[in-house]
Amino acid sequence: MSALTGIRVLDLTRILAGPWCTMTLADLGAEVWKIAPPASGDETRPWSPPEAGGVSTYYLTVNRSKQSVAIDLNRPAGRRLLLALAAKADVVIENYRPATLRRWGFGYEAVRERNPQVIYCSISGYGRDTPYADRPGYDFVLQAECGFMAITGEPAGEPMRLGVAFVDLLTGANASQAILAALFARERTGAGQYLDIALFDSGLQALANVATGCLNTGAEAQRYGNAHPSIVPYQLFTCGDGQRLAVAVGNDEQYQRLCAAVLDSPQLASDARFRANRARTLHRAVLIPELQRHFAKFDAPTLLRRMQAADIPVGEVRSVTAALASAESVARGCVTTVTTPGIGAVGLVQSPLRFSATPVRAPLAPPRLGEHTAQVLQGVLGLEKAELDALVADGTVATD
Repeated sequence: MSALTGIRVLDLTRILAGPWCTMTLADLGAEVWKIAPPASGDETRPWSPPEAGGVSTYYLTVNRSKQSVAIDLNRPAGRRLLLALAAKADVVIENYRPATLRRWGFGYEAVRERNPQVIYCSISGYGRDTPYADRPGYDFVLQAECGFMAITGEPAGEPMRLGVAFVDLLTGANASQAILAALFARERTGAGQYLDIALFDSGLQALANVATGCLNTGAEAQRYGNAHPSIVPYQLFTCGDGQRLAVAVGNDEQYQRLCAAVLDSPQLASDARFRANRARTLHRAVLIPELQRHFAKFDAPTLLRRMQAADIPVGEVRSVTAALASAESVARGCVTTVTTPGIGAVGLVQSPLRFSATPVRAPLAPPRLGEHTAQVLQGVLGLEKAELDALVADGTVATD
């Protein structure tokens, strides 16, 4: 058994933050009913390139181990089915605009009336209780608004976003964490509750030490490129063969070993300007070029061996392909393959959650649109075949 075996999740989410949350719950063993429009499905299905067998790899990324139920929620019969499923669910998750939920009659109060124990989670850009509740939340915009682009990139360059939609991903992780806590609370109280999870909140929280520095000093955070504002040396260095290494010297003892045991330059460790980290941050403009000069005397494999032998944190700058195929990835079994009808083998990254007694489920292929409509509506709601056939005939639902 997985940790969430027996938990039923009604998934009314699209794109990334919501589907990332519900995929996490599916990995943990929950039964996830992914509701999607019969005509189009999840909005990410056509997002390509890249694609595999004509299916967007974006969609494949976040929809494994779910059950696809295709219902037209613009039809009264479709909305009745949705409320009936909500009455059977432990968790309801949605990321629609409030006006859409009101039109469907599917807000928290309407669901709680039918299911007092439900955990109802709303994911939005700016929260449901603010004047900004109707604003759409897009990761790129949130990275700009939350200050991340201001601190990302070269000091003299353009503000830059991170290469993945990390505010979406972090919000999805926060939502799954909140849902797990709410399920635990329900075990003690018997009561469900409403969860309001916002991308903006998650983005500001993720500023971490940068936010605390601004709040407590009044000094504006700056861009340092690949360097660190408070730790030196903590950045990329170019080796003599042109390869670059990420070097993270976290304390003075490591710095001493870097200079003496790795770079054969003990004088850099004894210099009063560089002995302590605070002094190194104040004199980084002098120290970094000097360290770079010494790094250029060695090729990357030699420096990797020396630094690892001296227990100094270091890593190669890898491509994504190299990272997925790395020895570390293989050792942890990070990559897996599922077989999908019409596509064949699909490579996926495994859940990072590891349990000794309640392991995550073996991943199932991301579903085809409407693949589980009949299974869920008949198995969960008890619809007779004639009723299902009539719903299919009038376009309220679709099956695959």
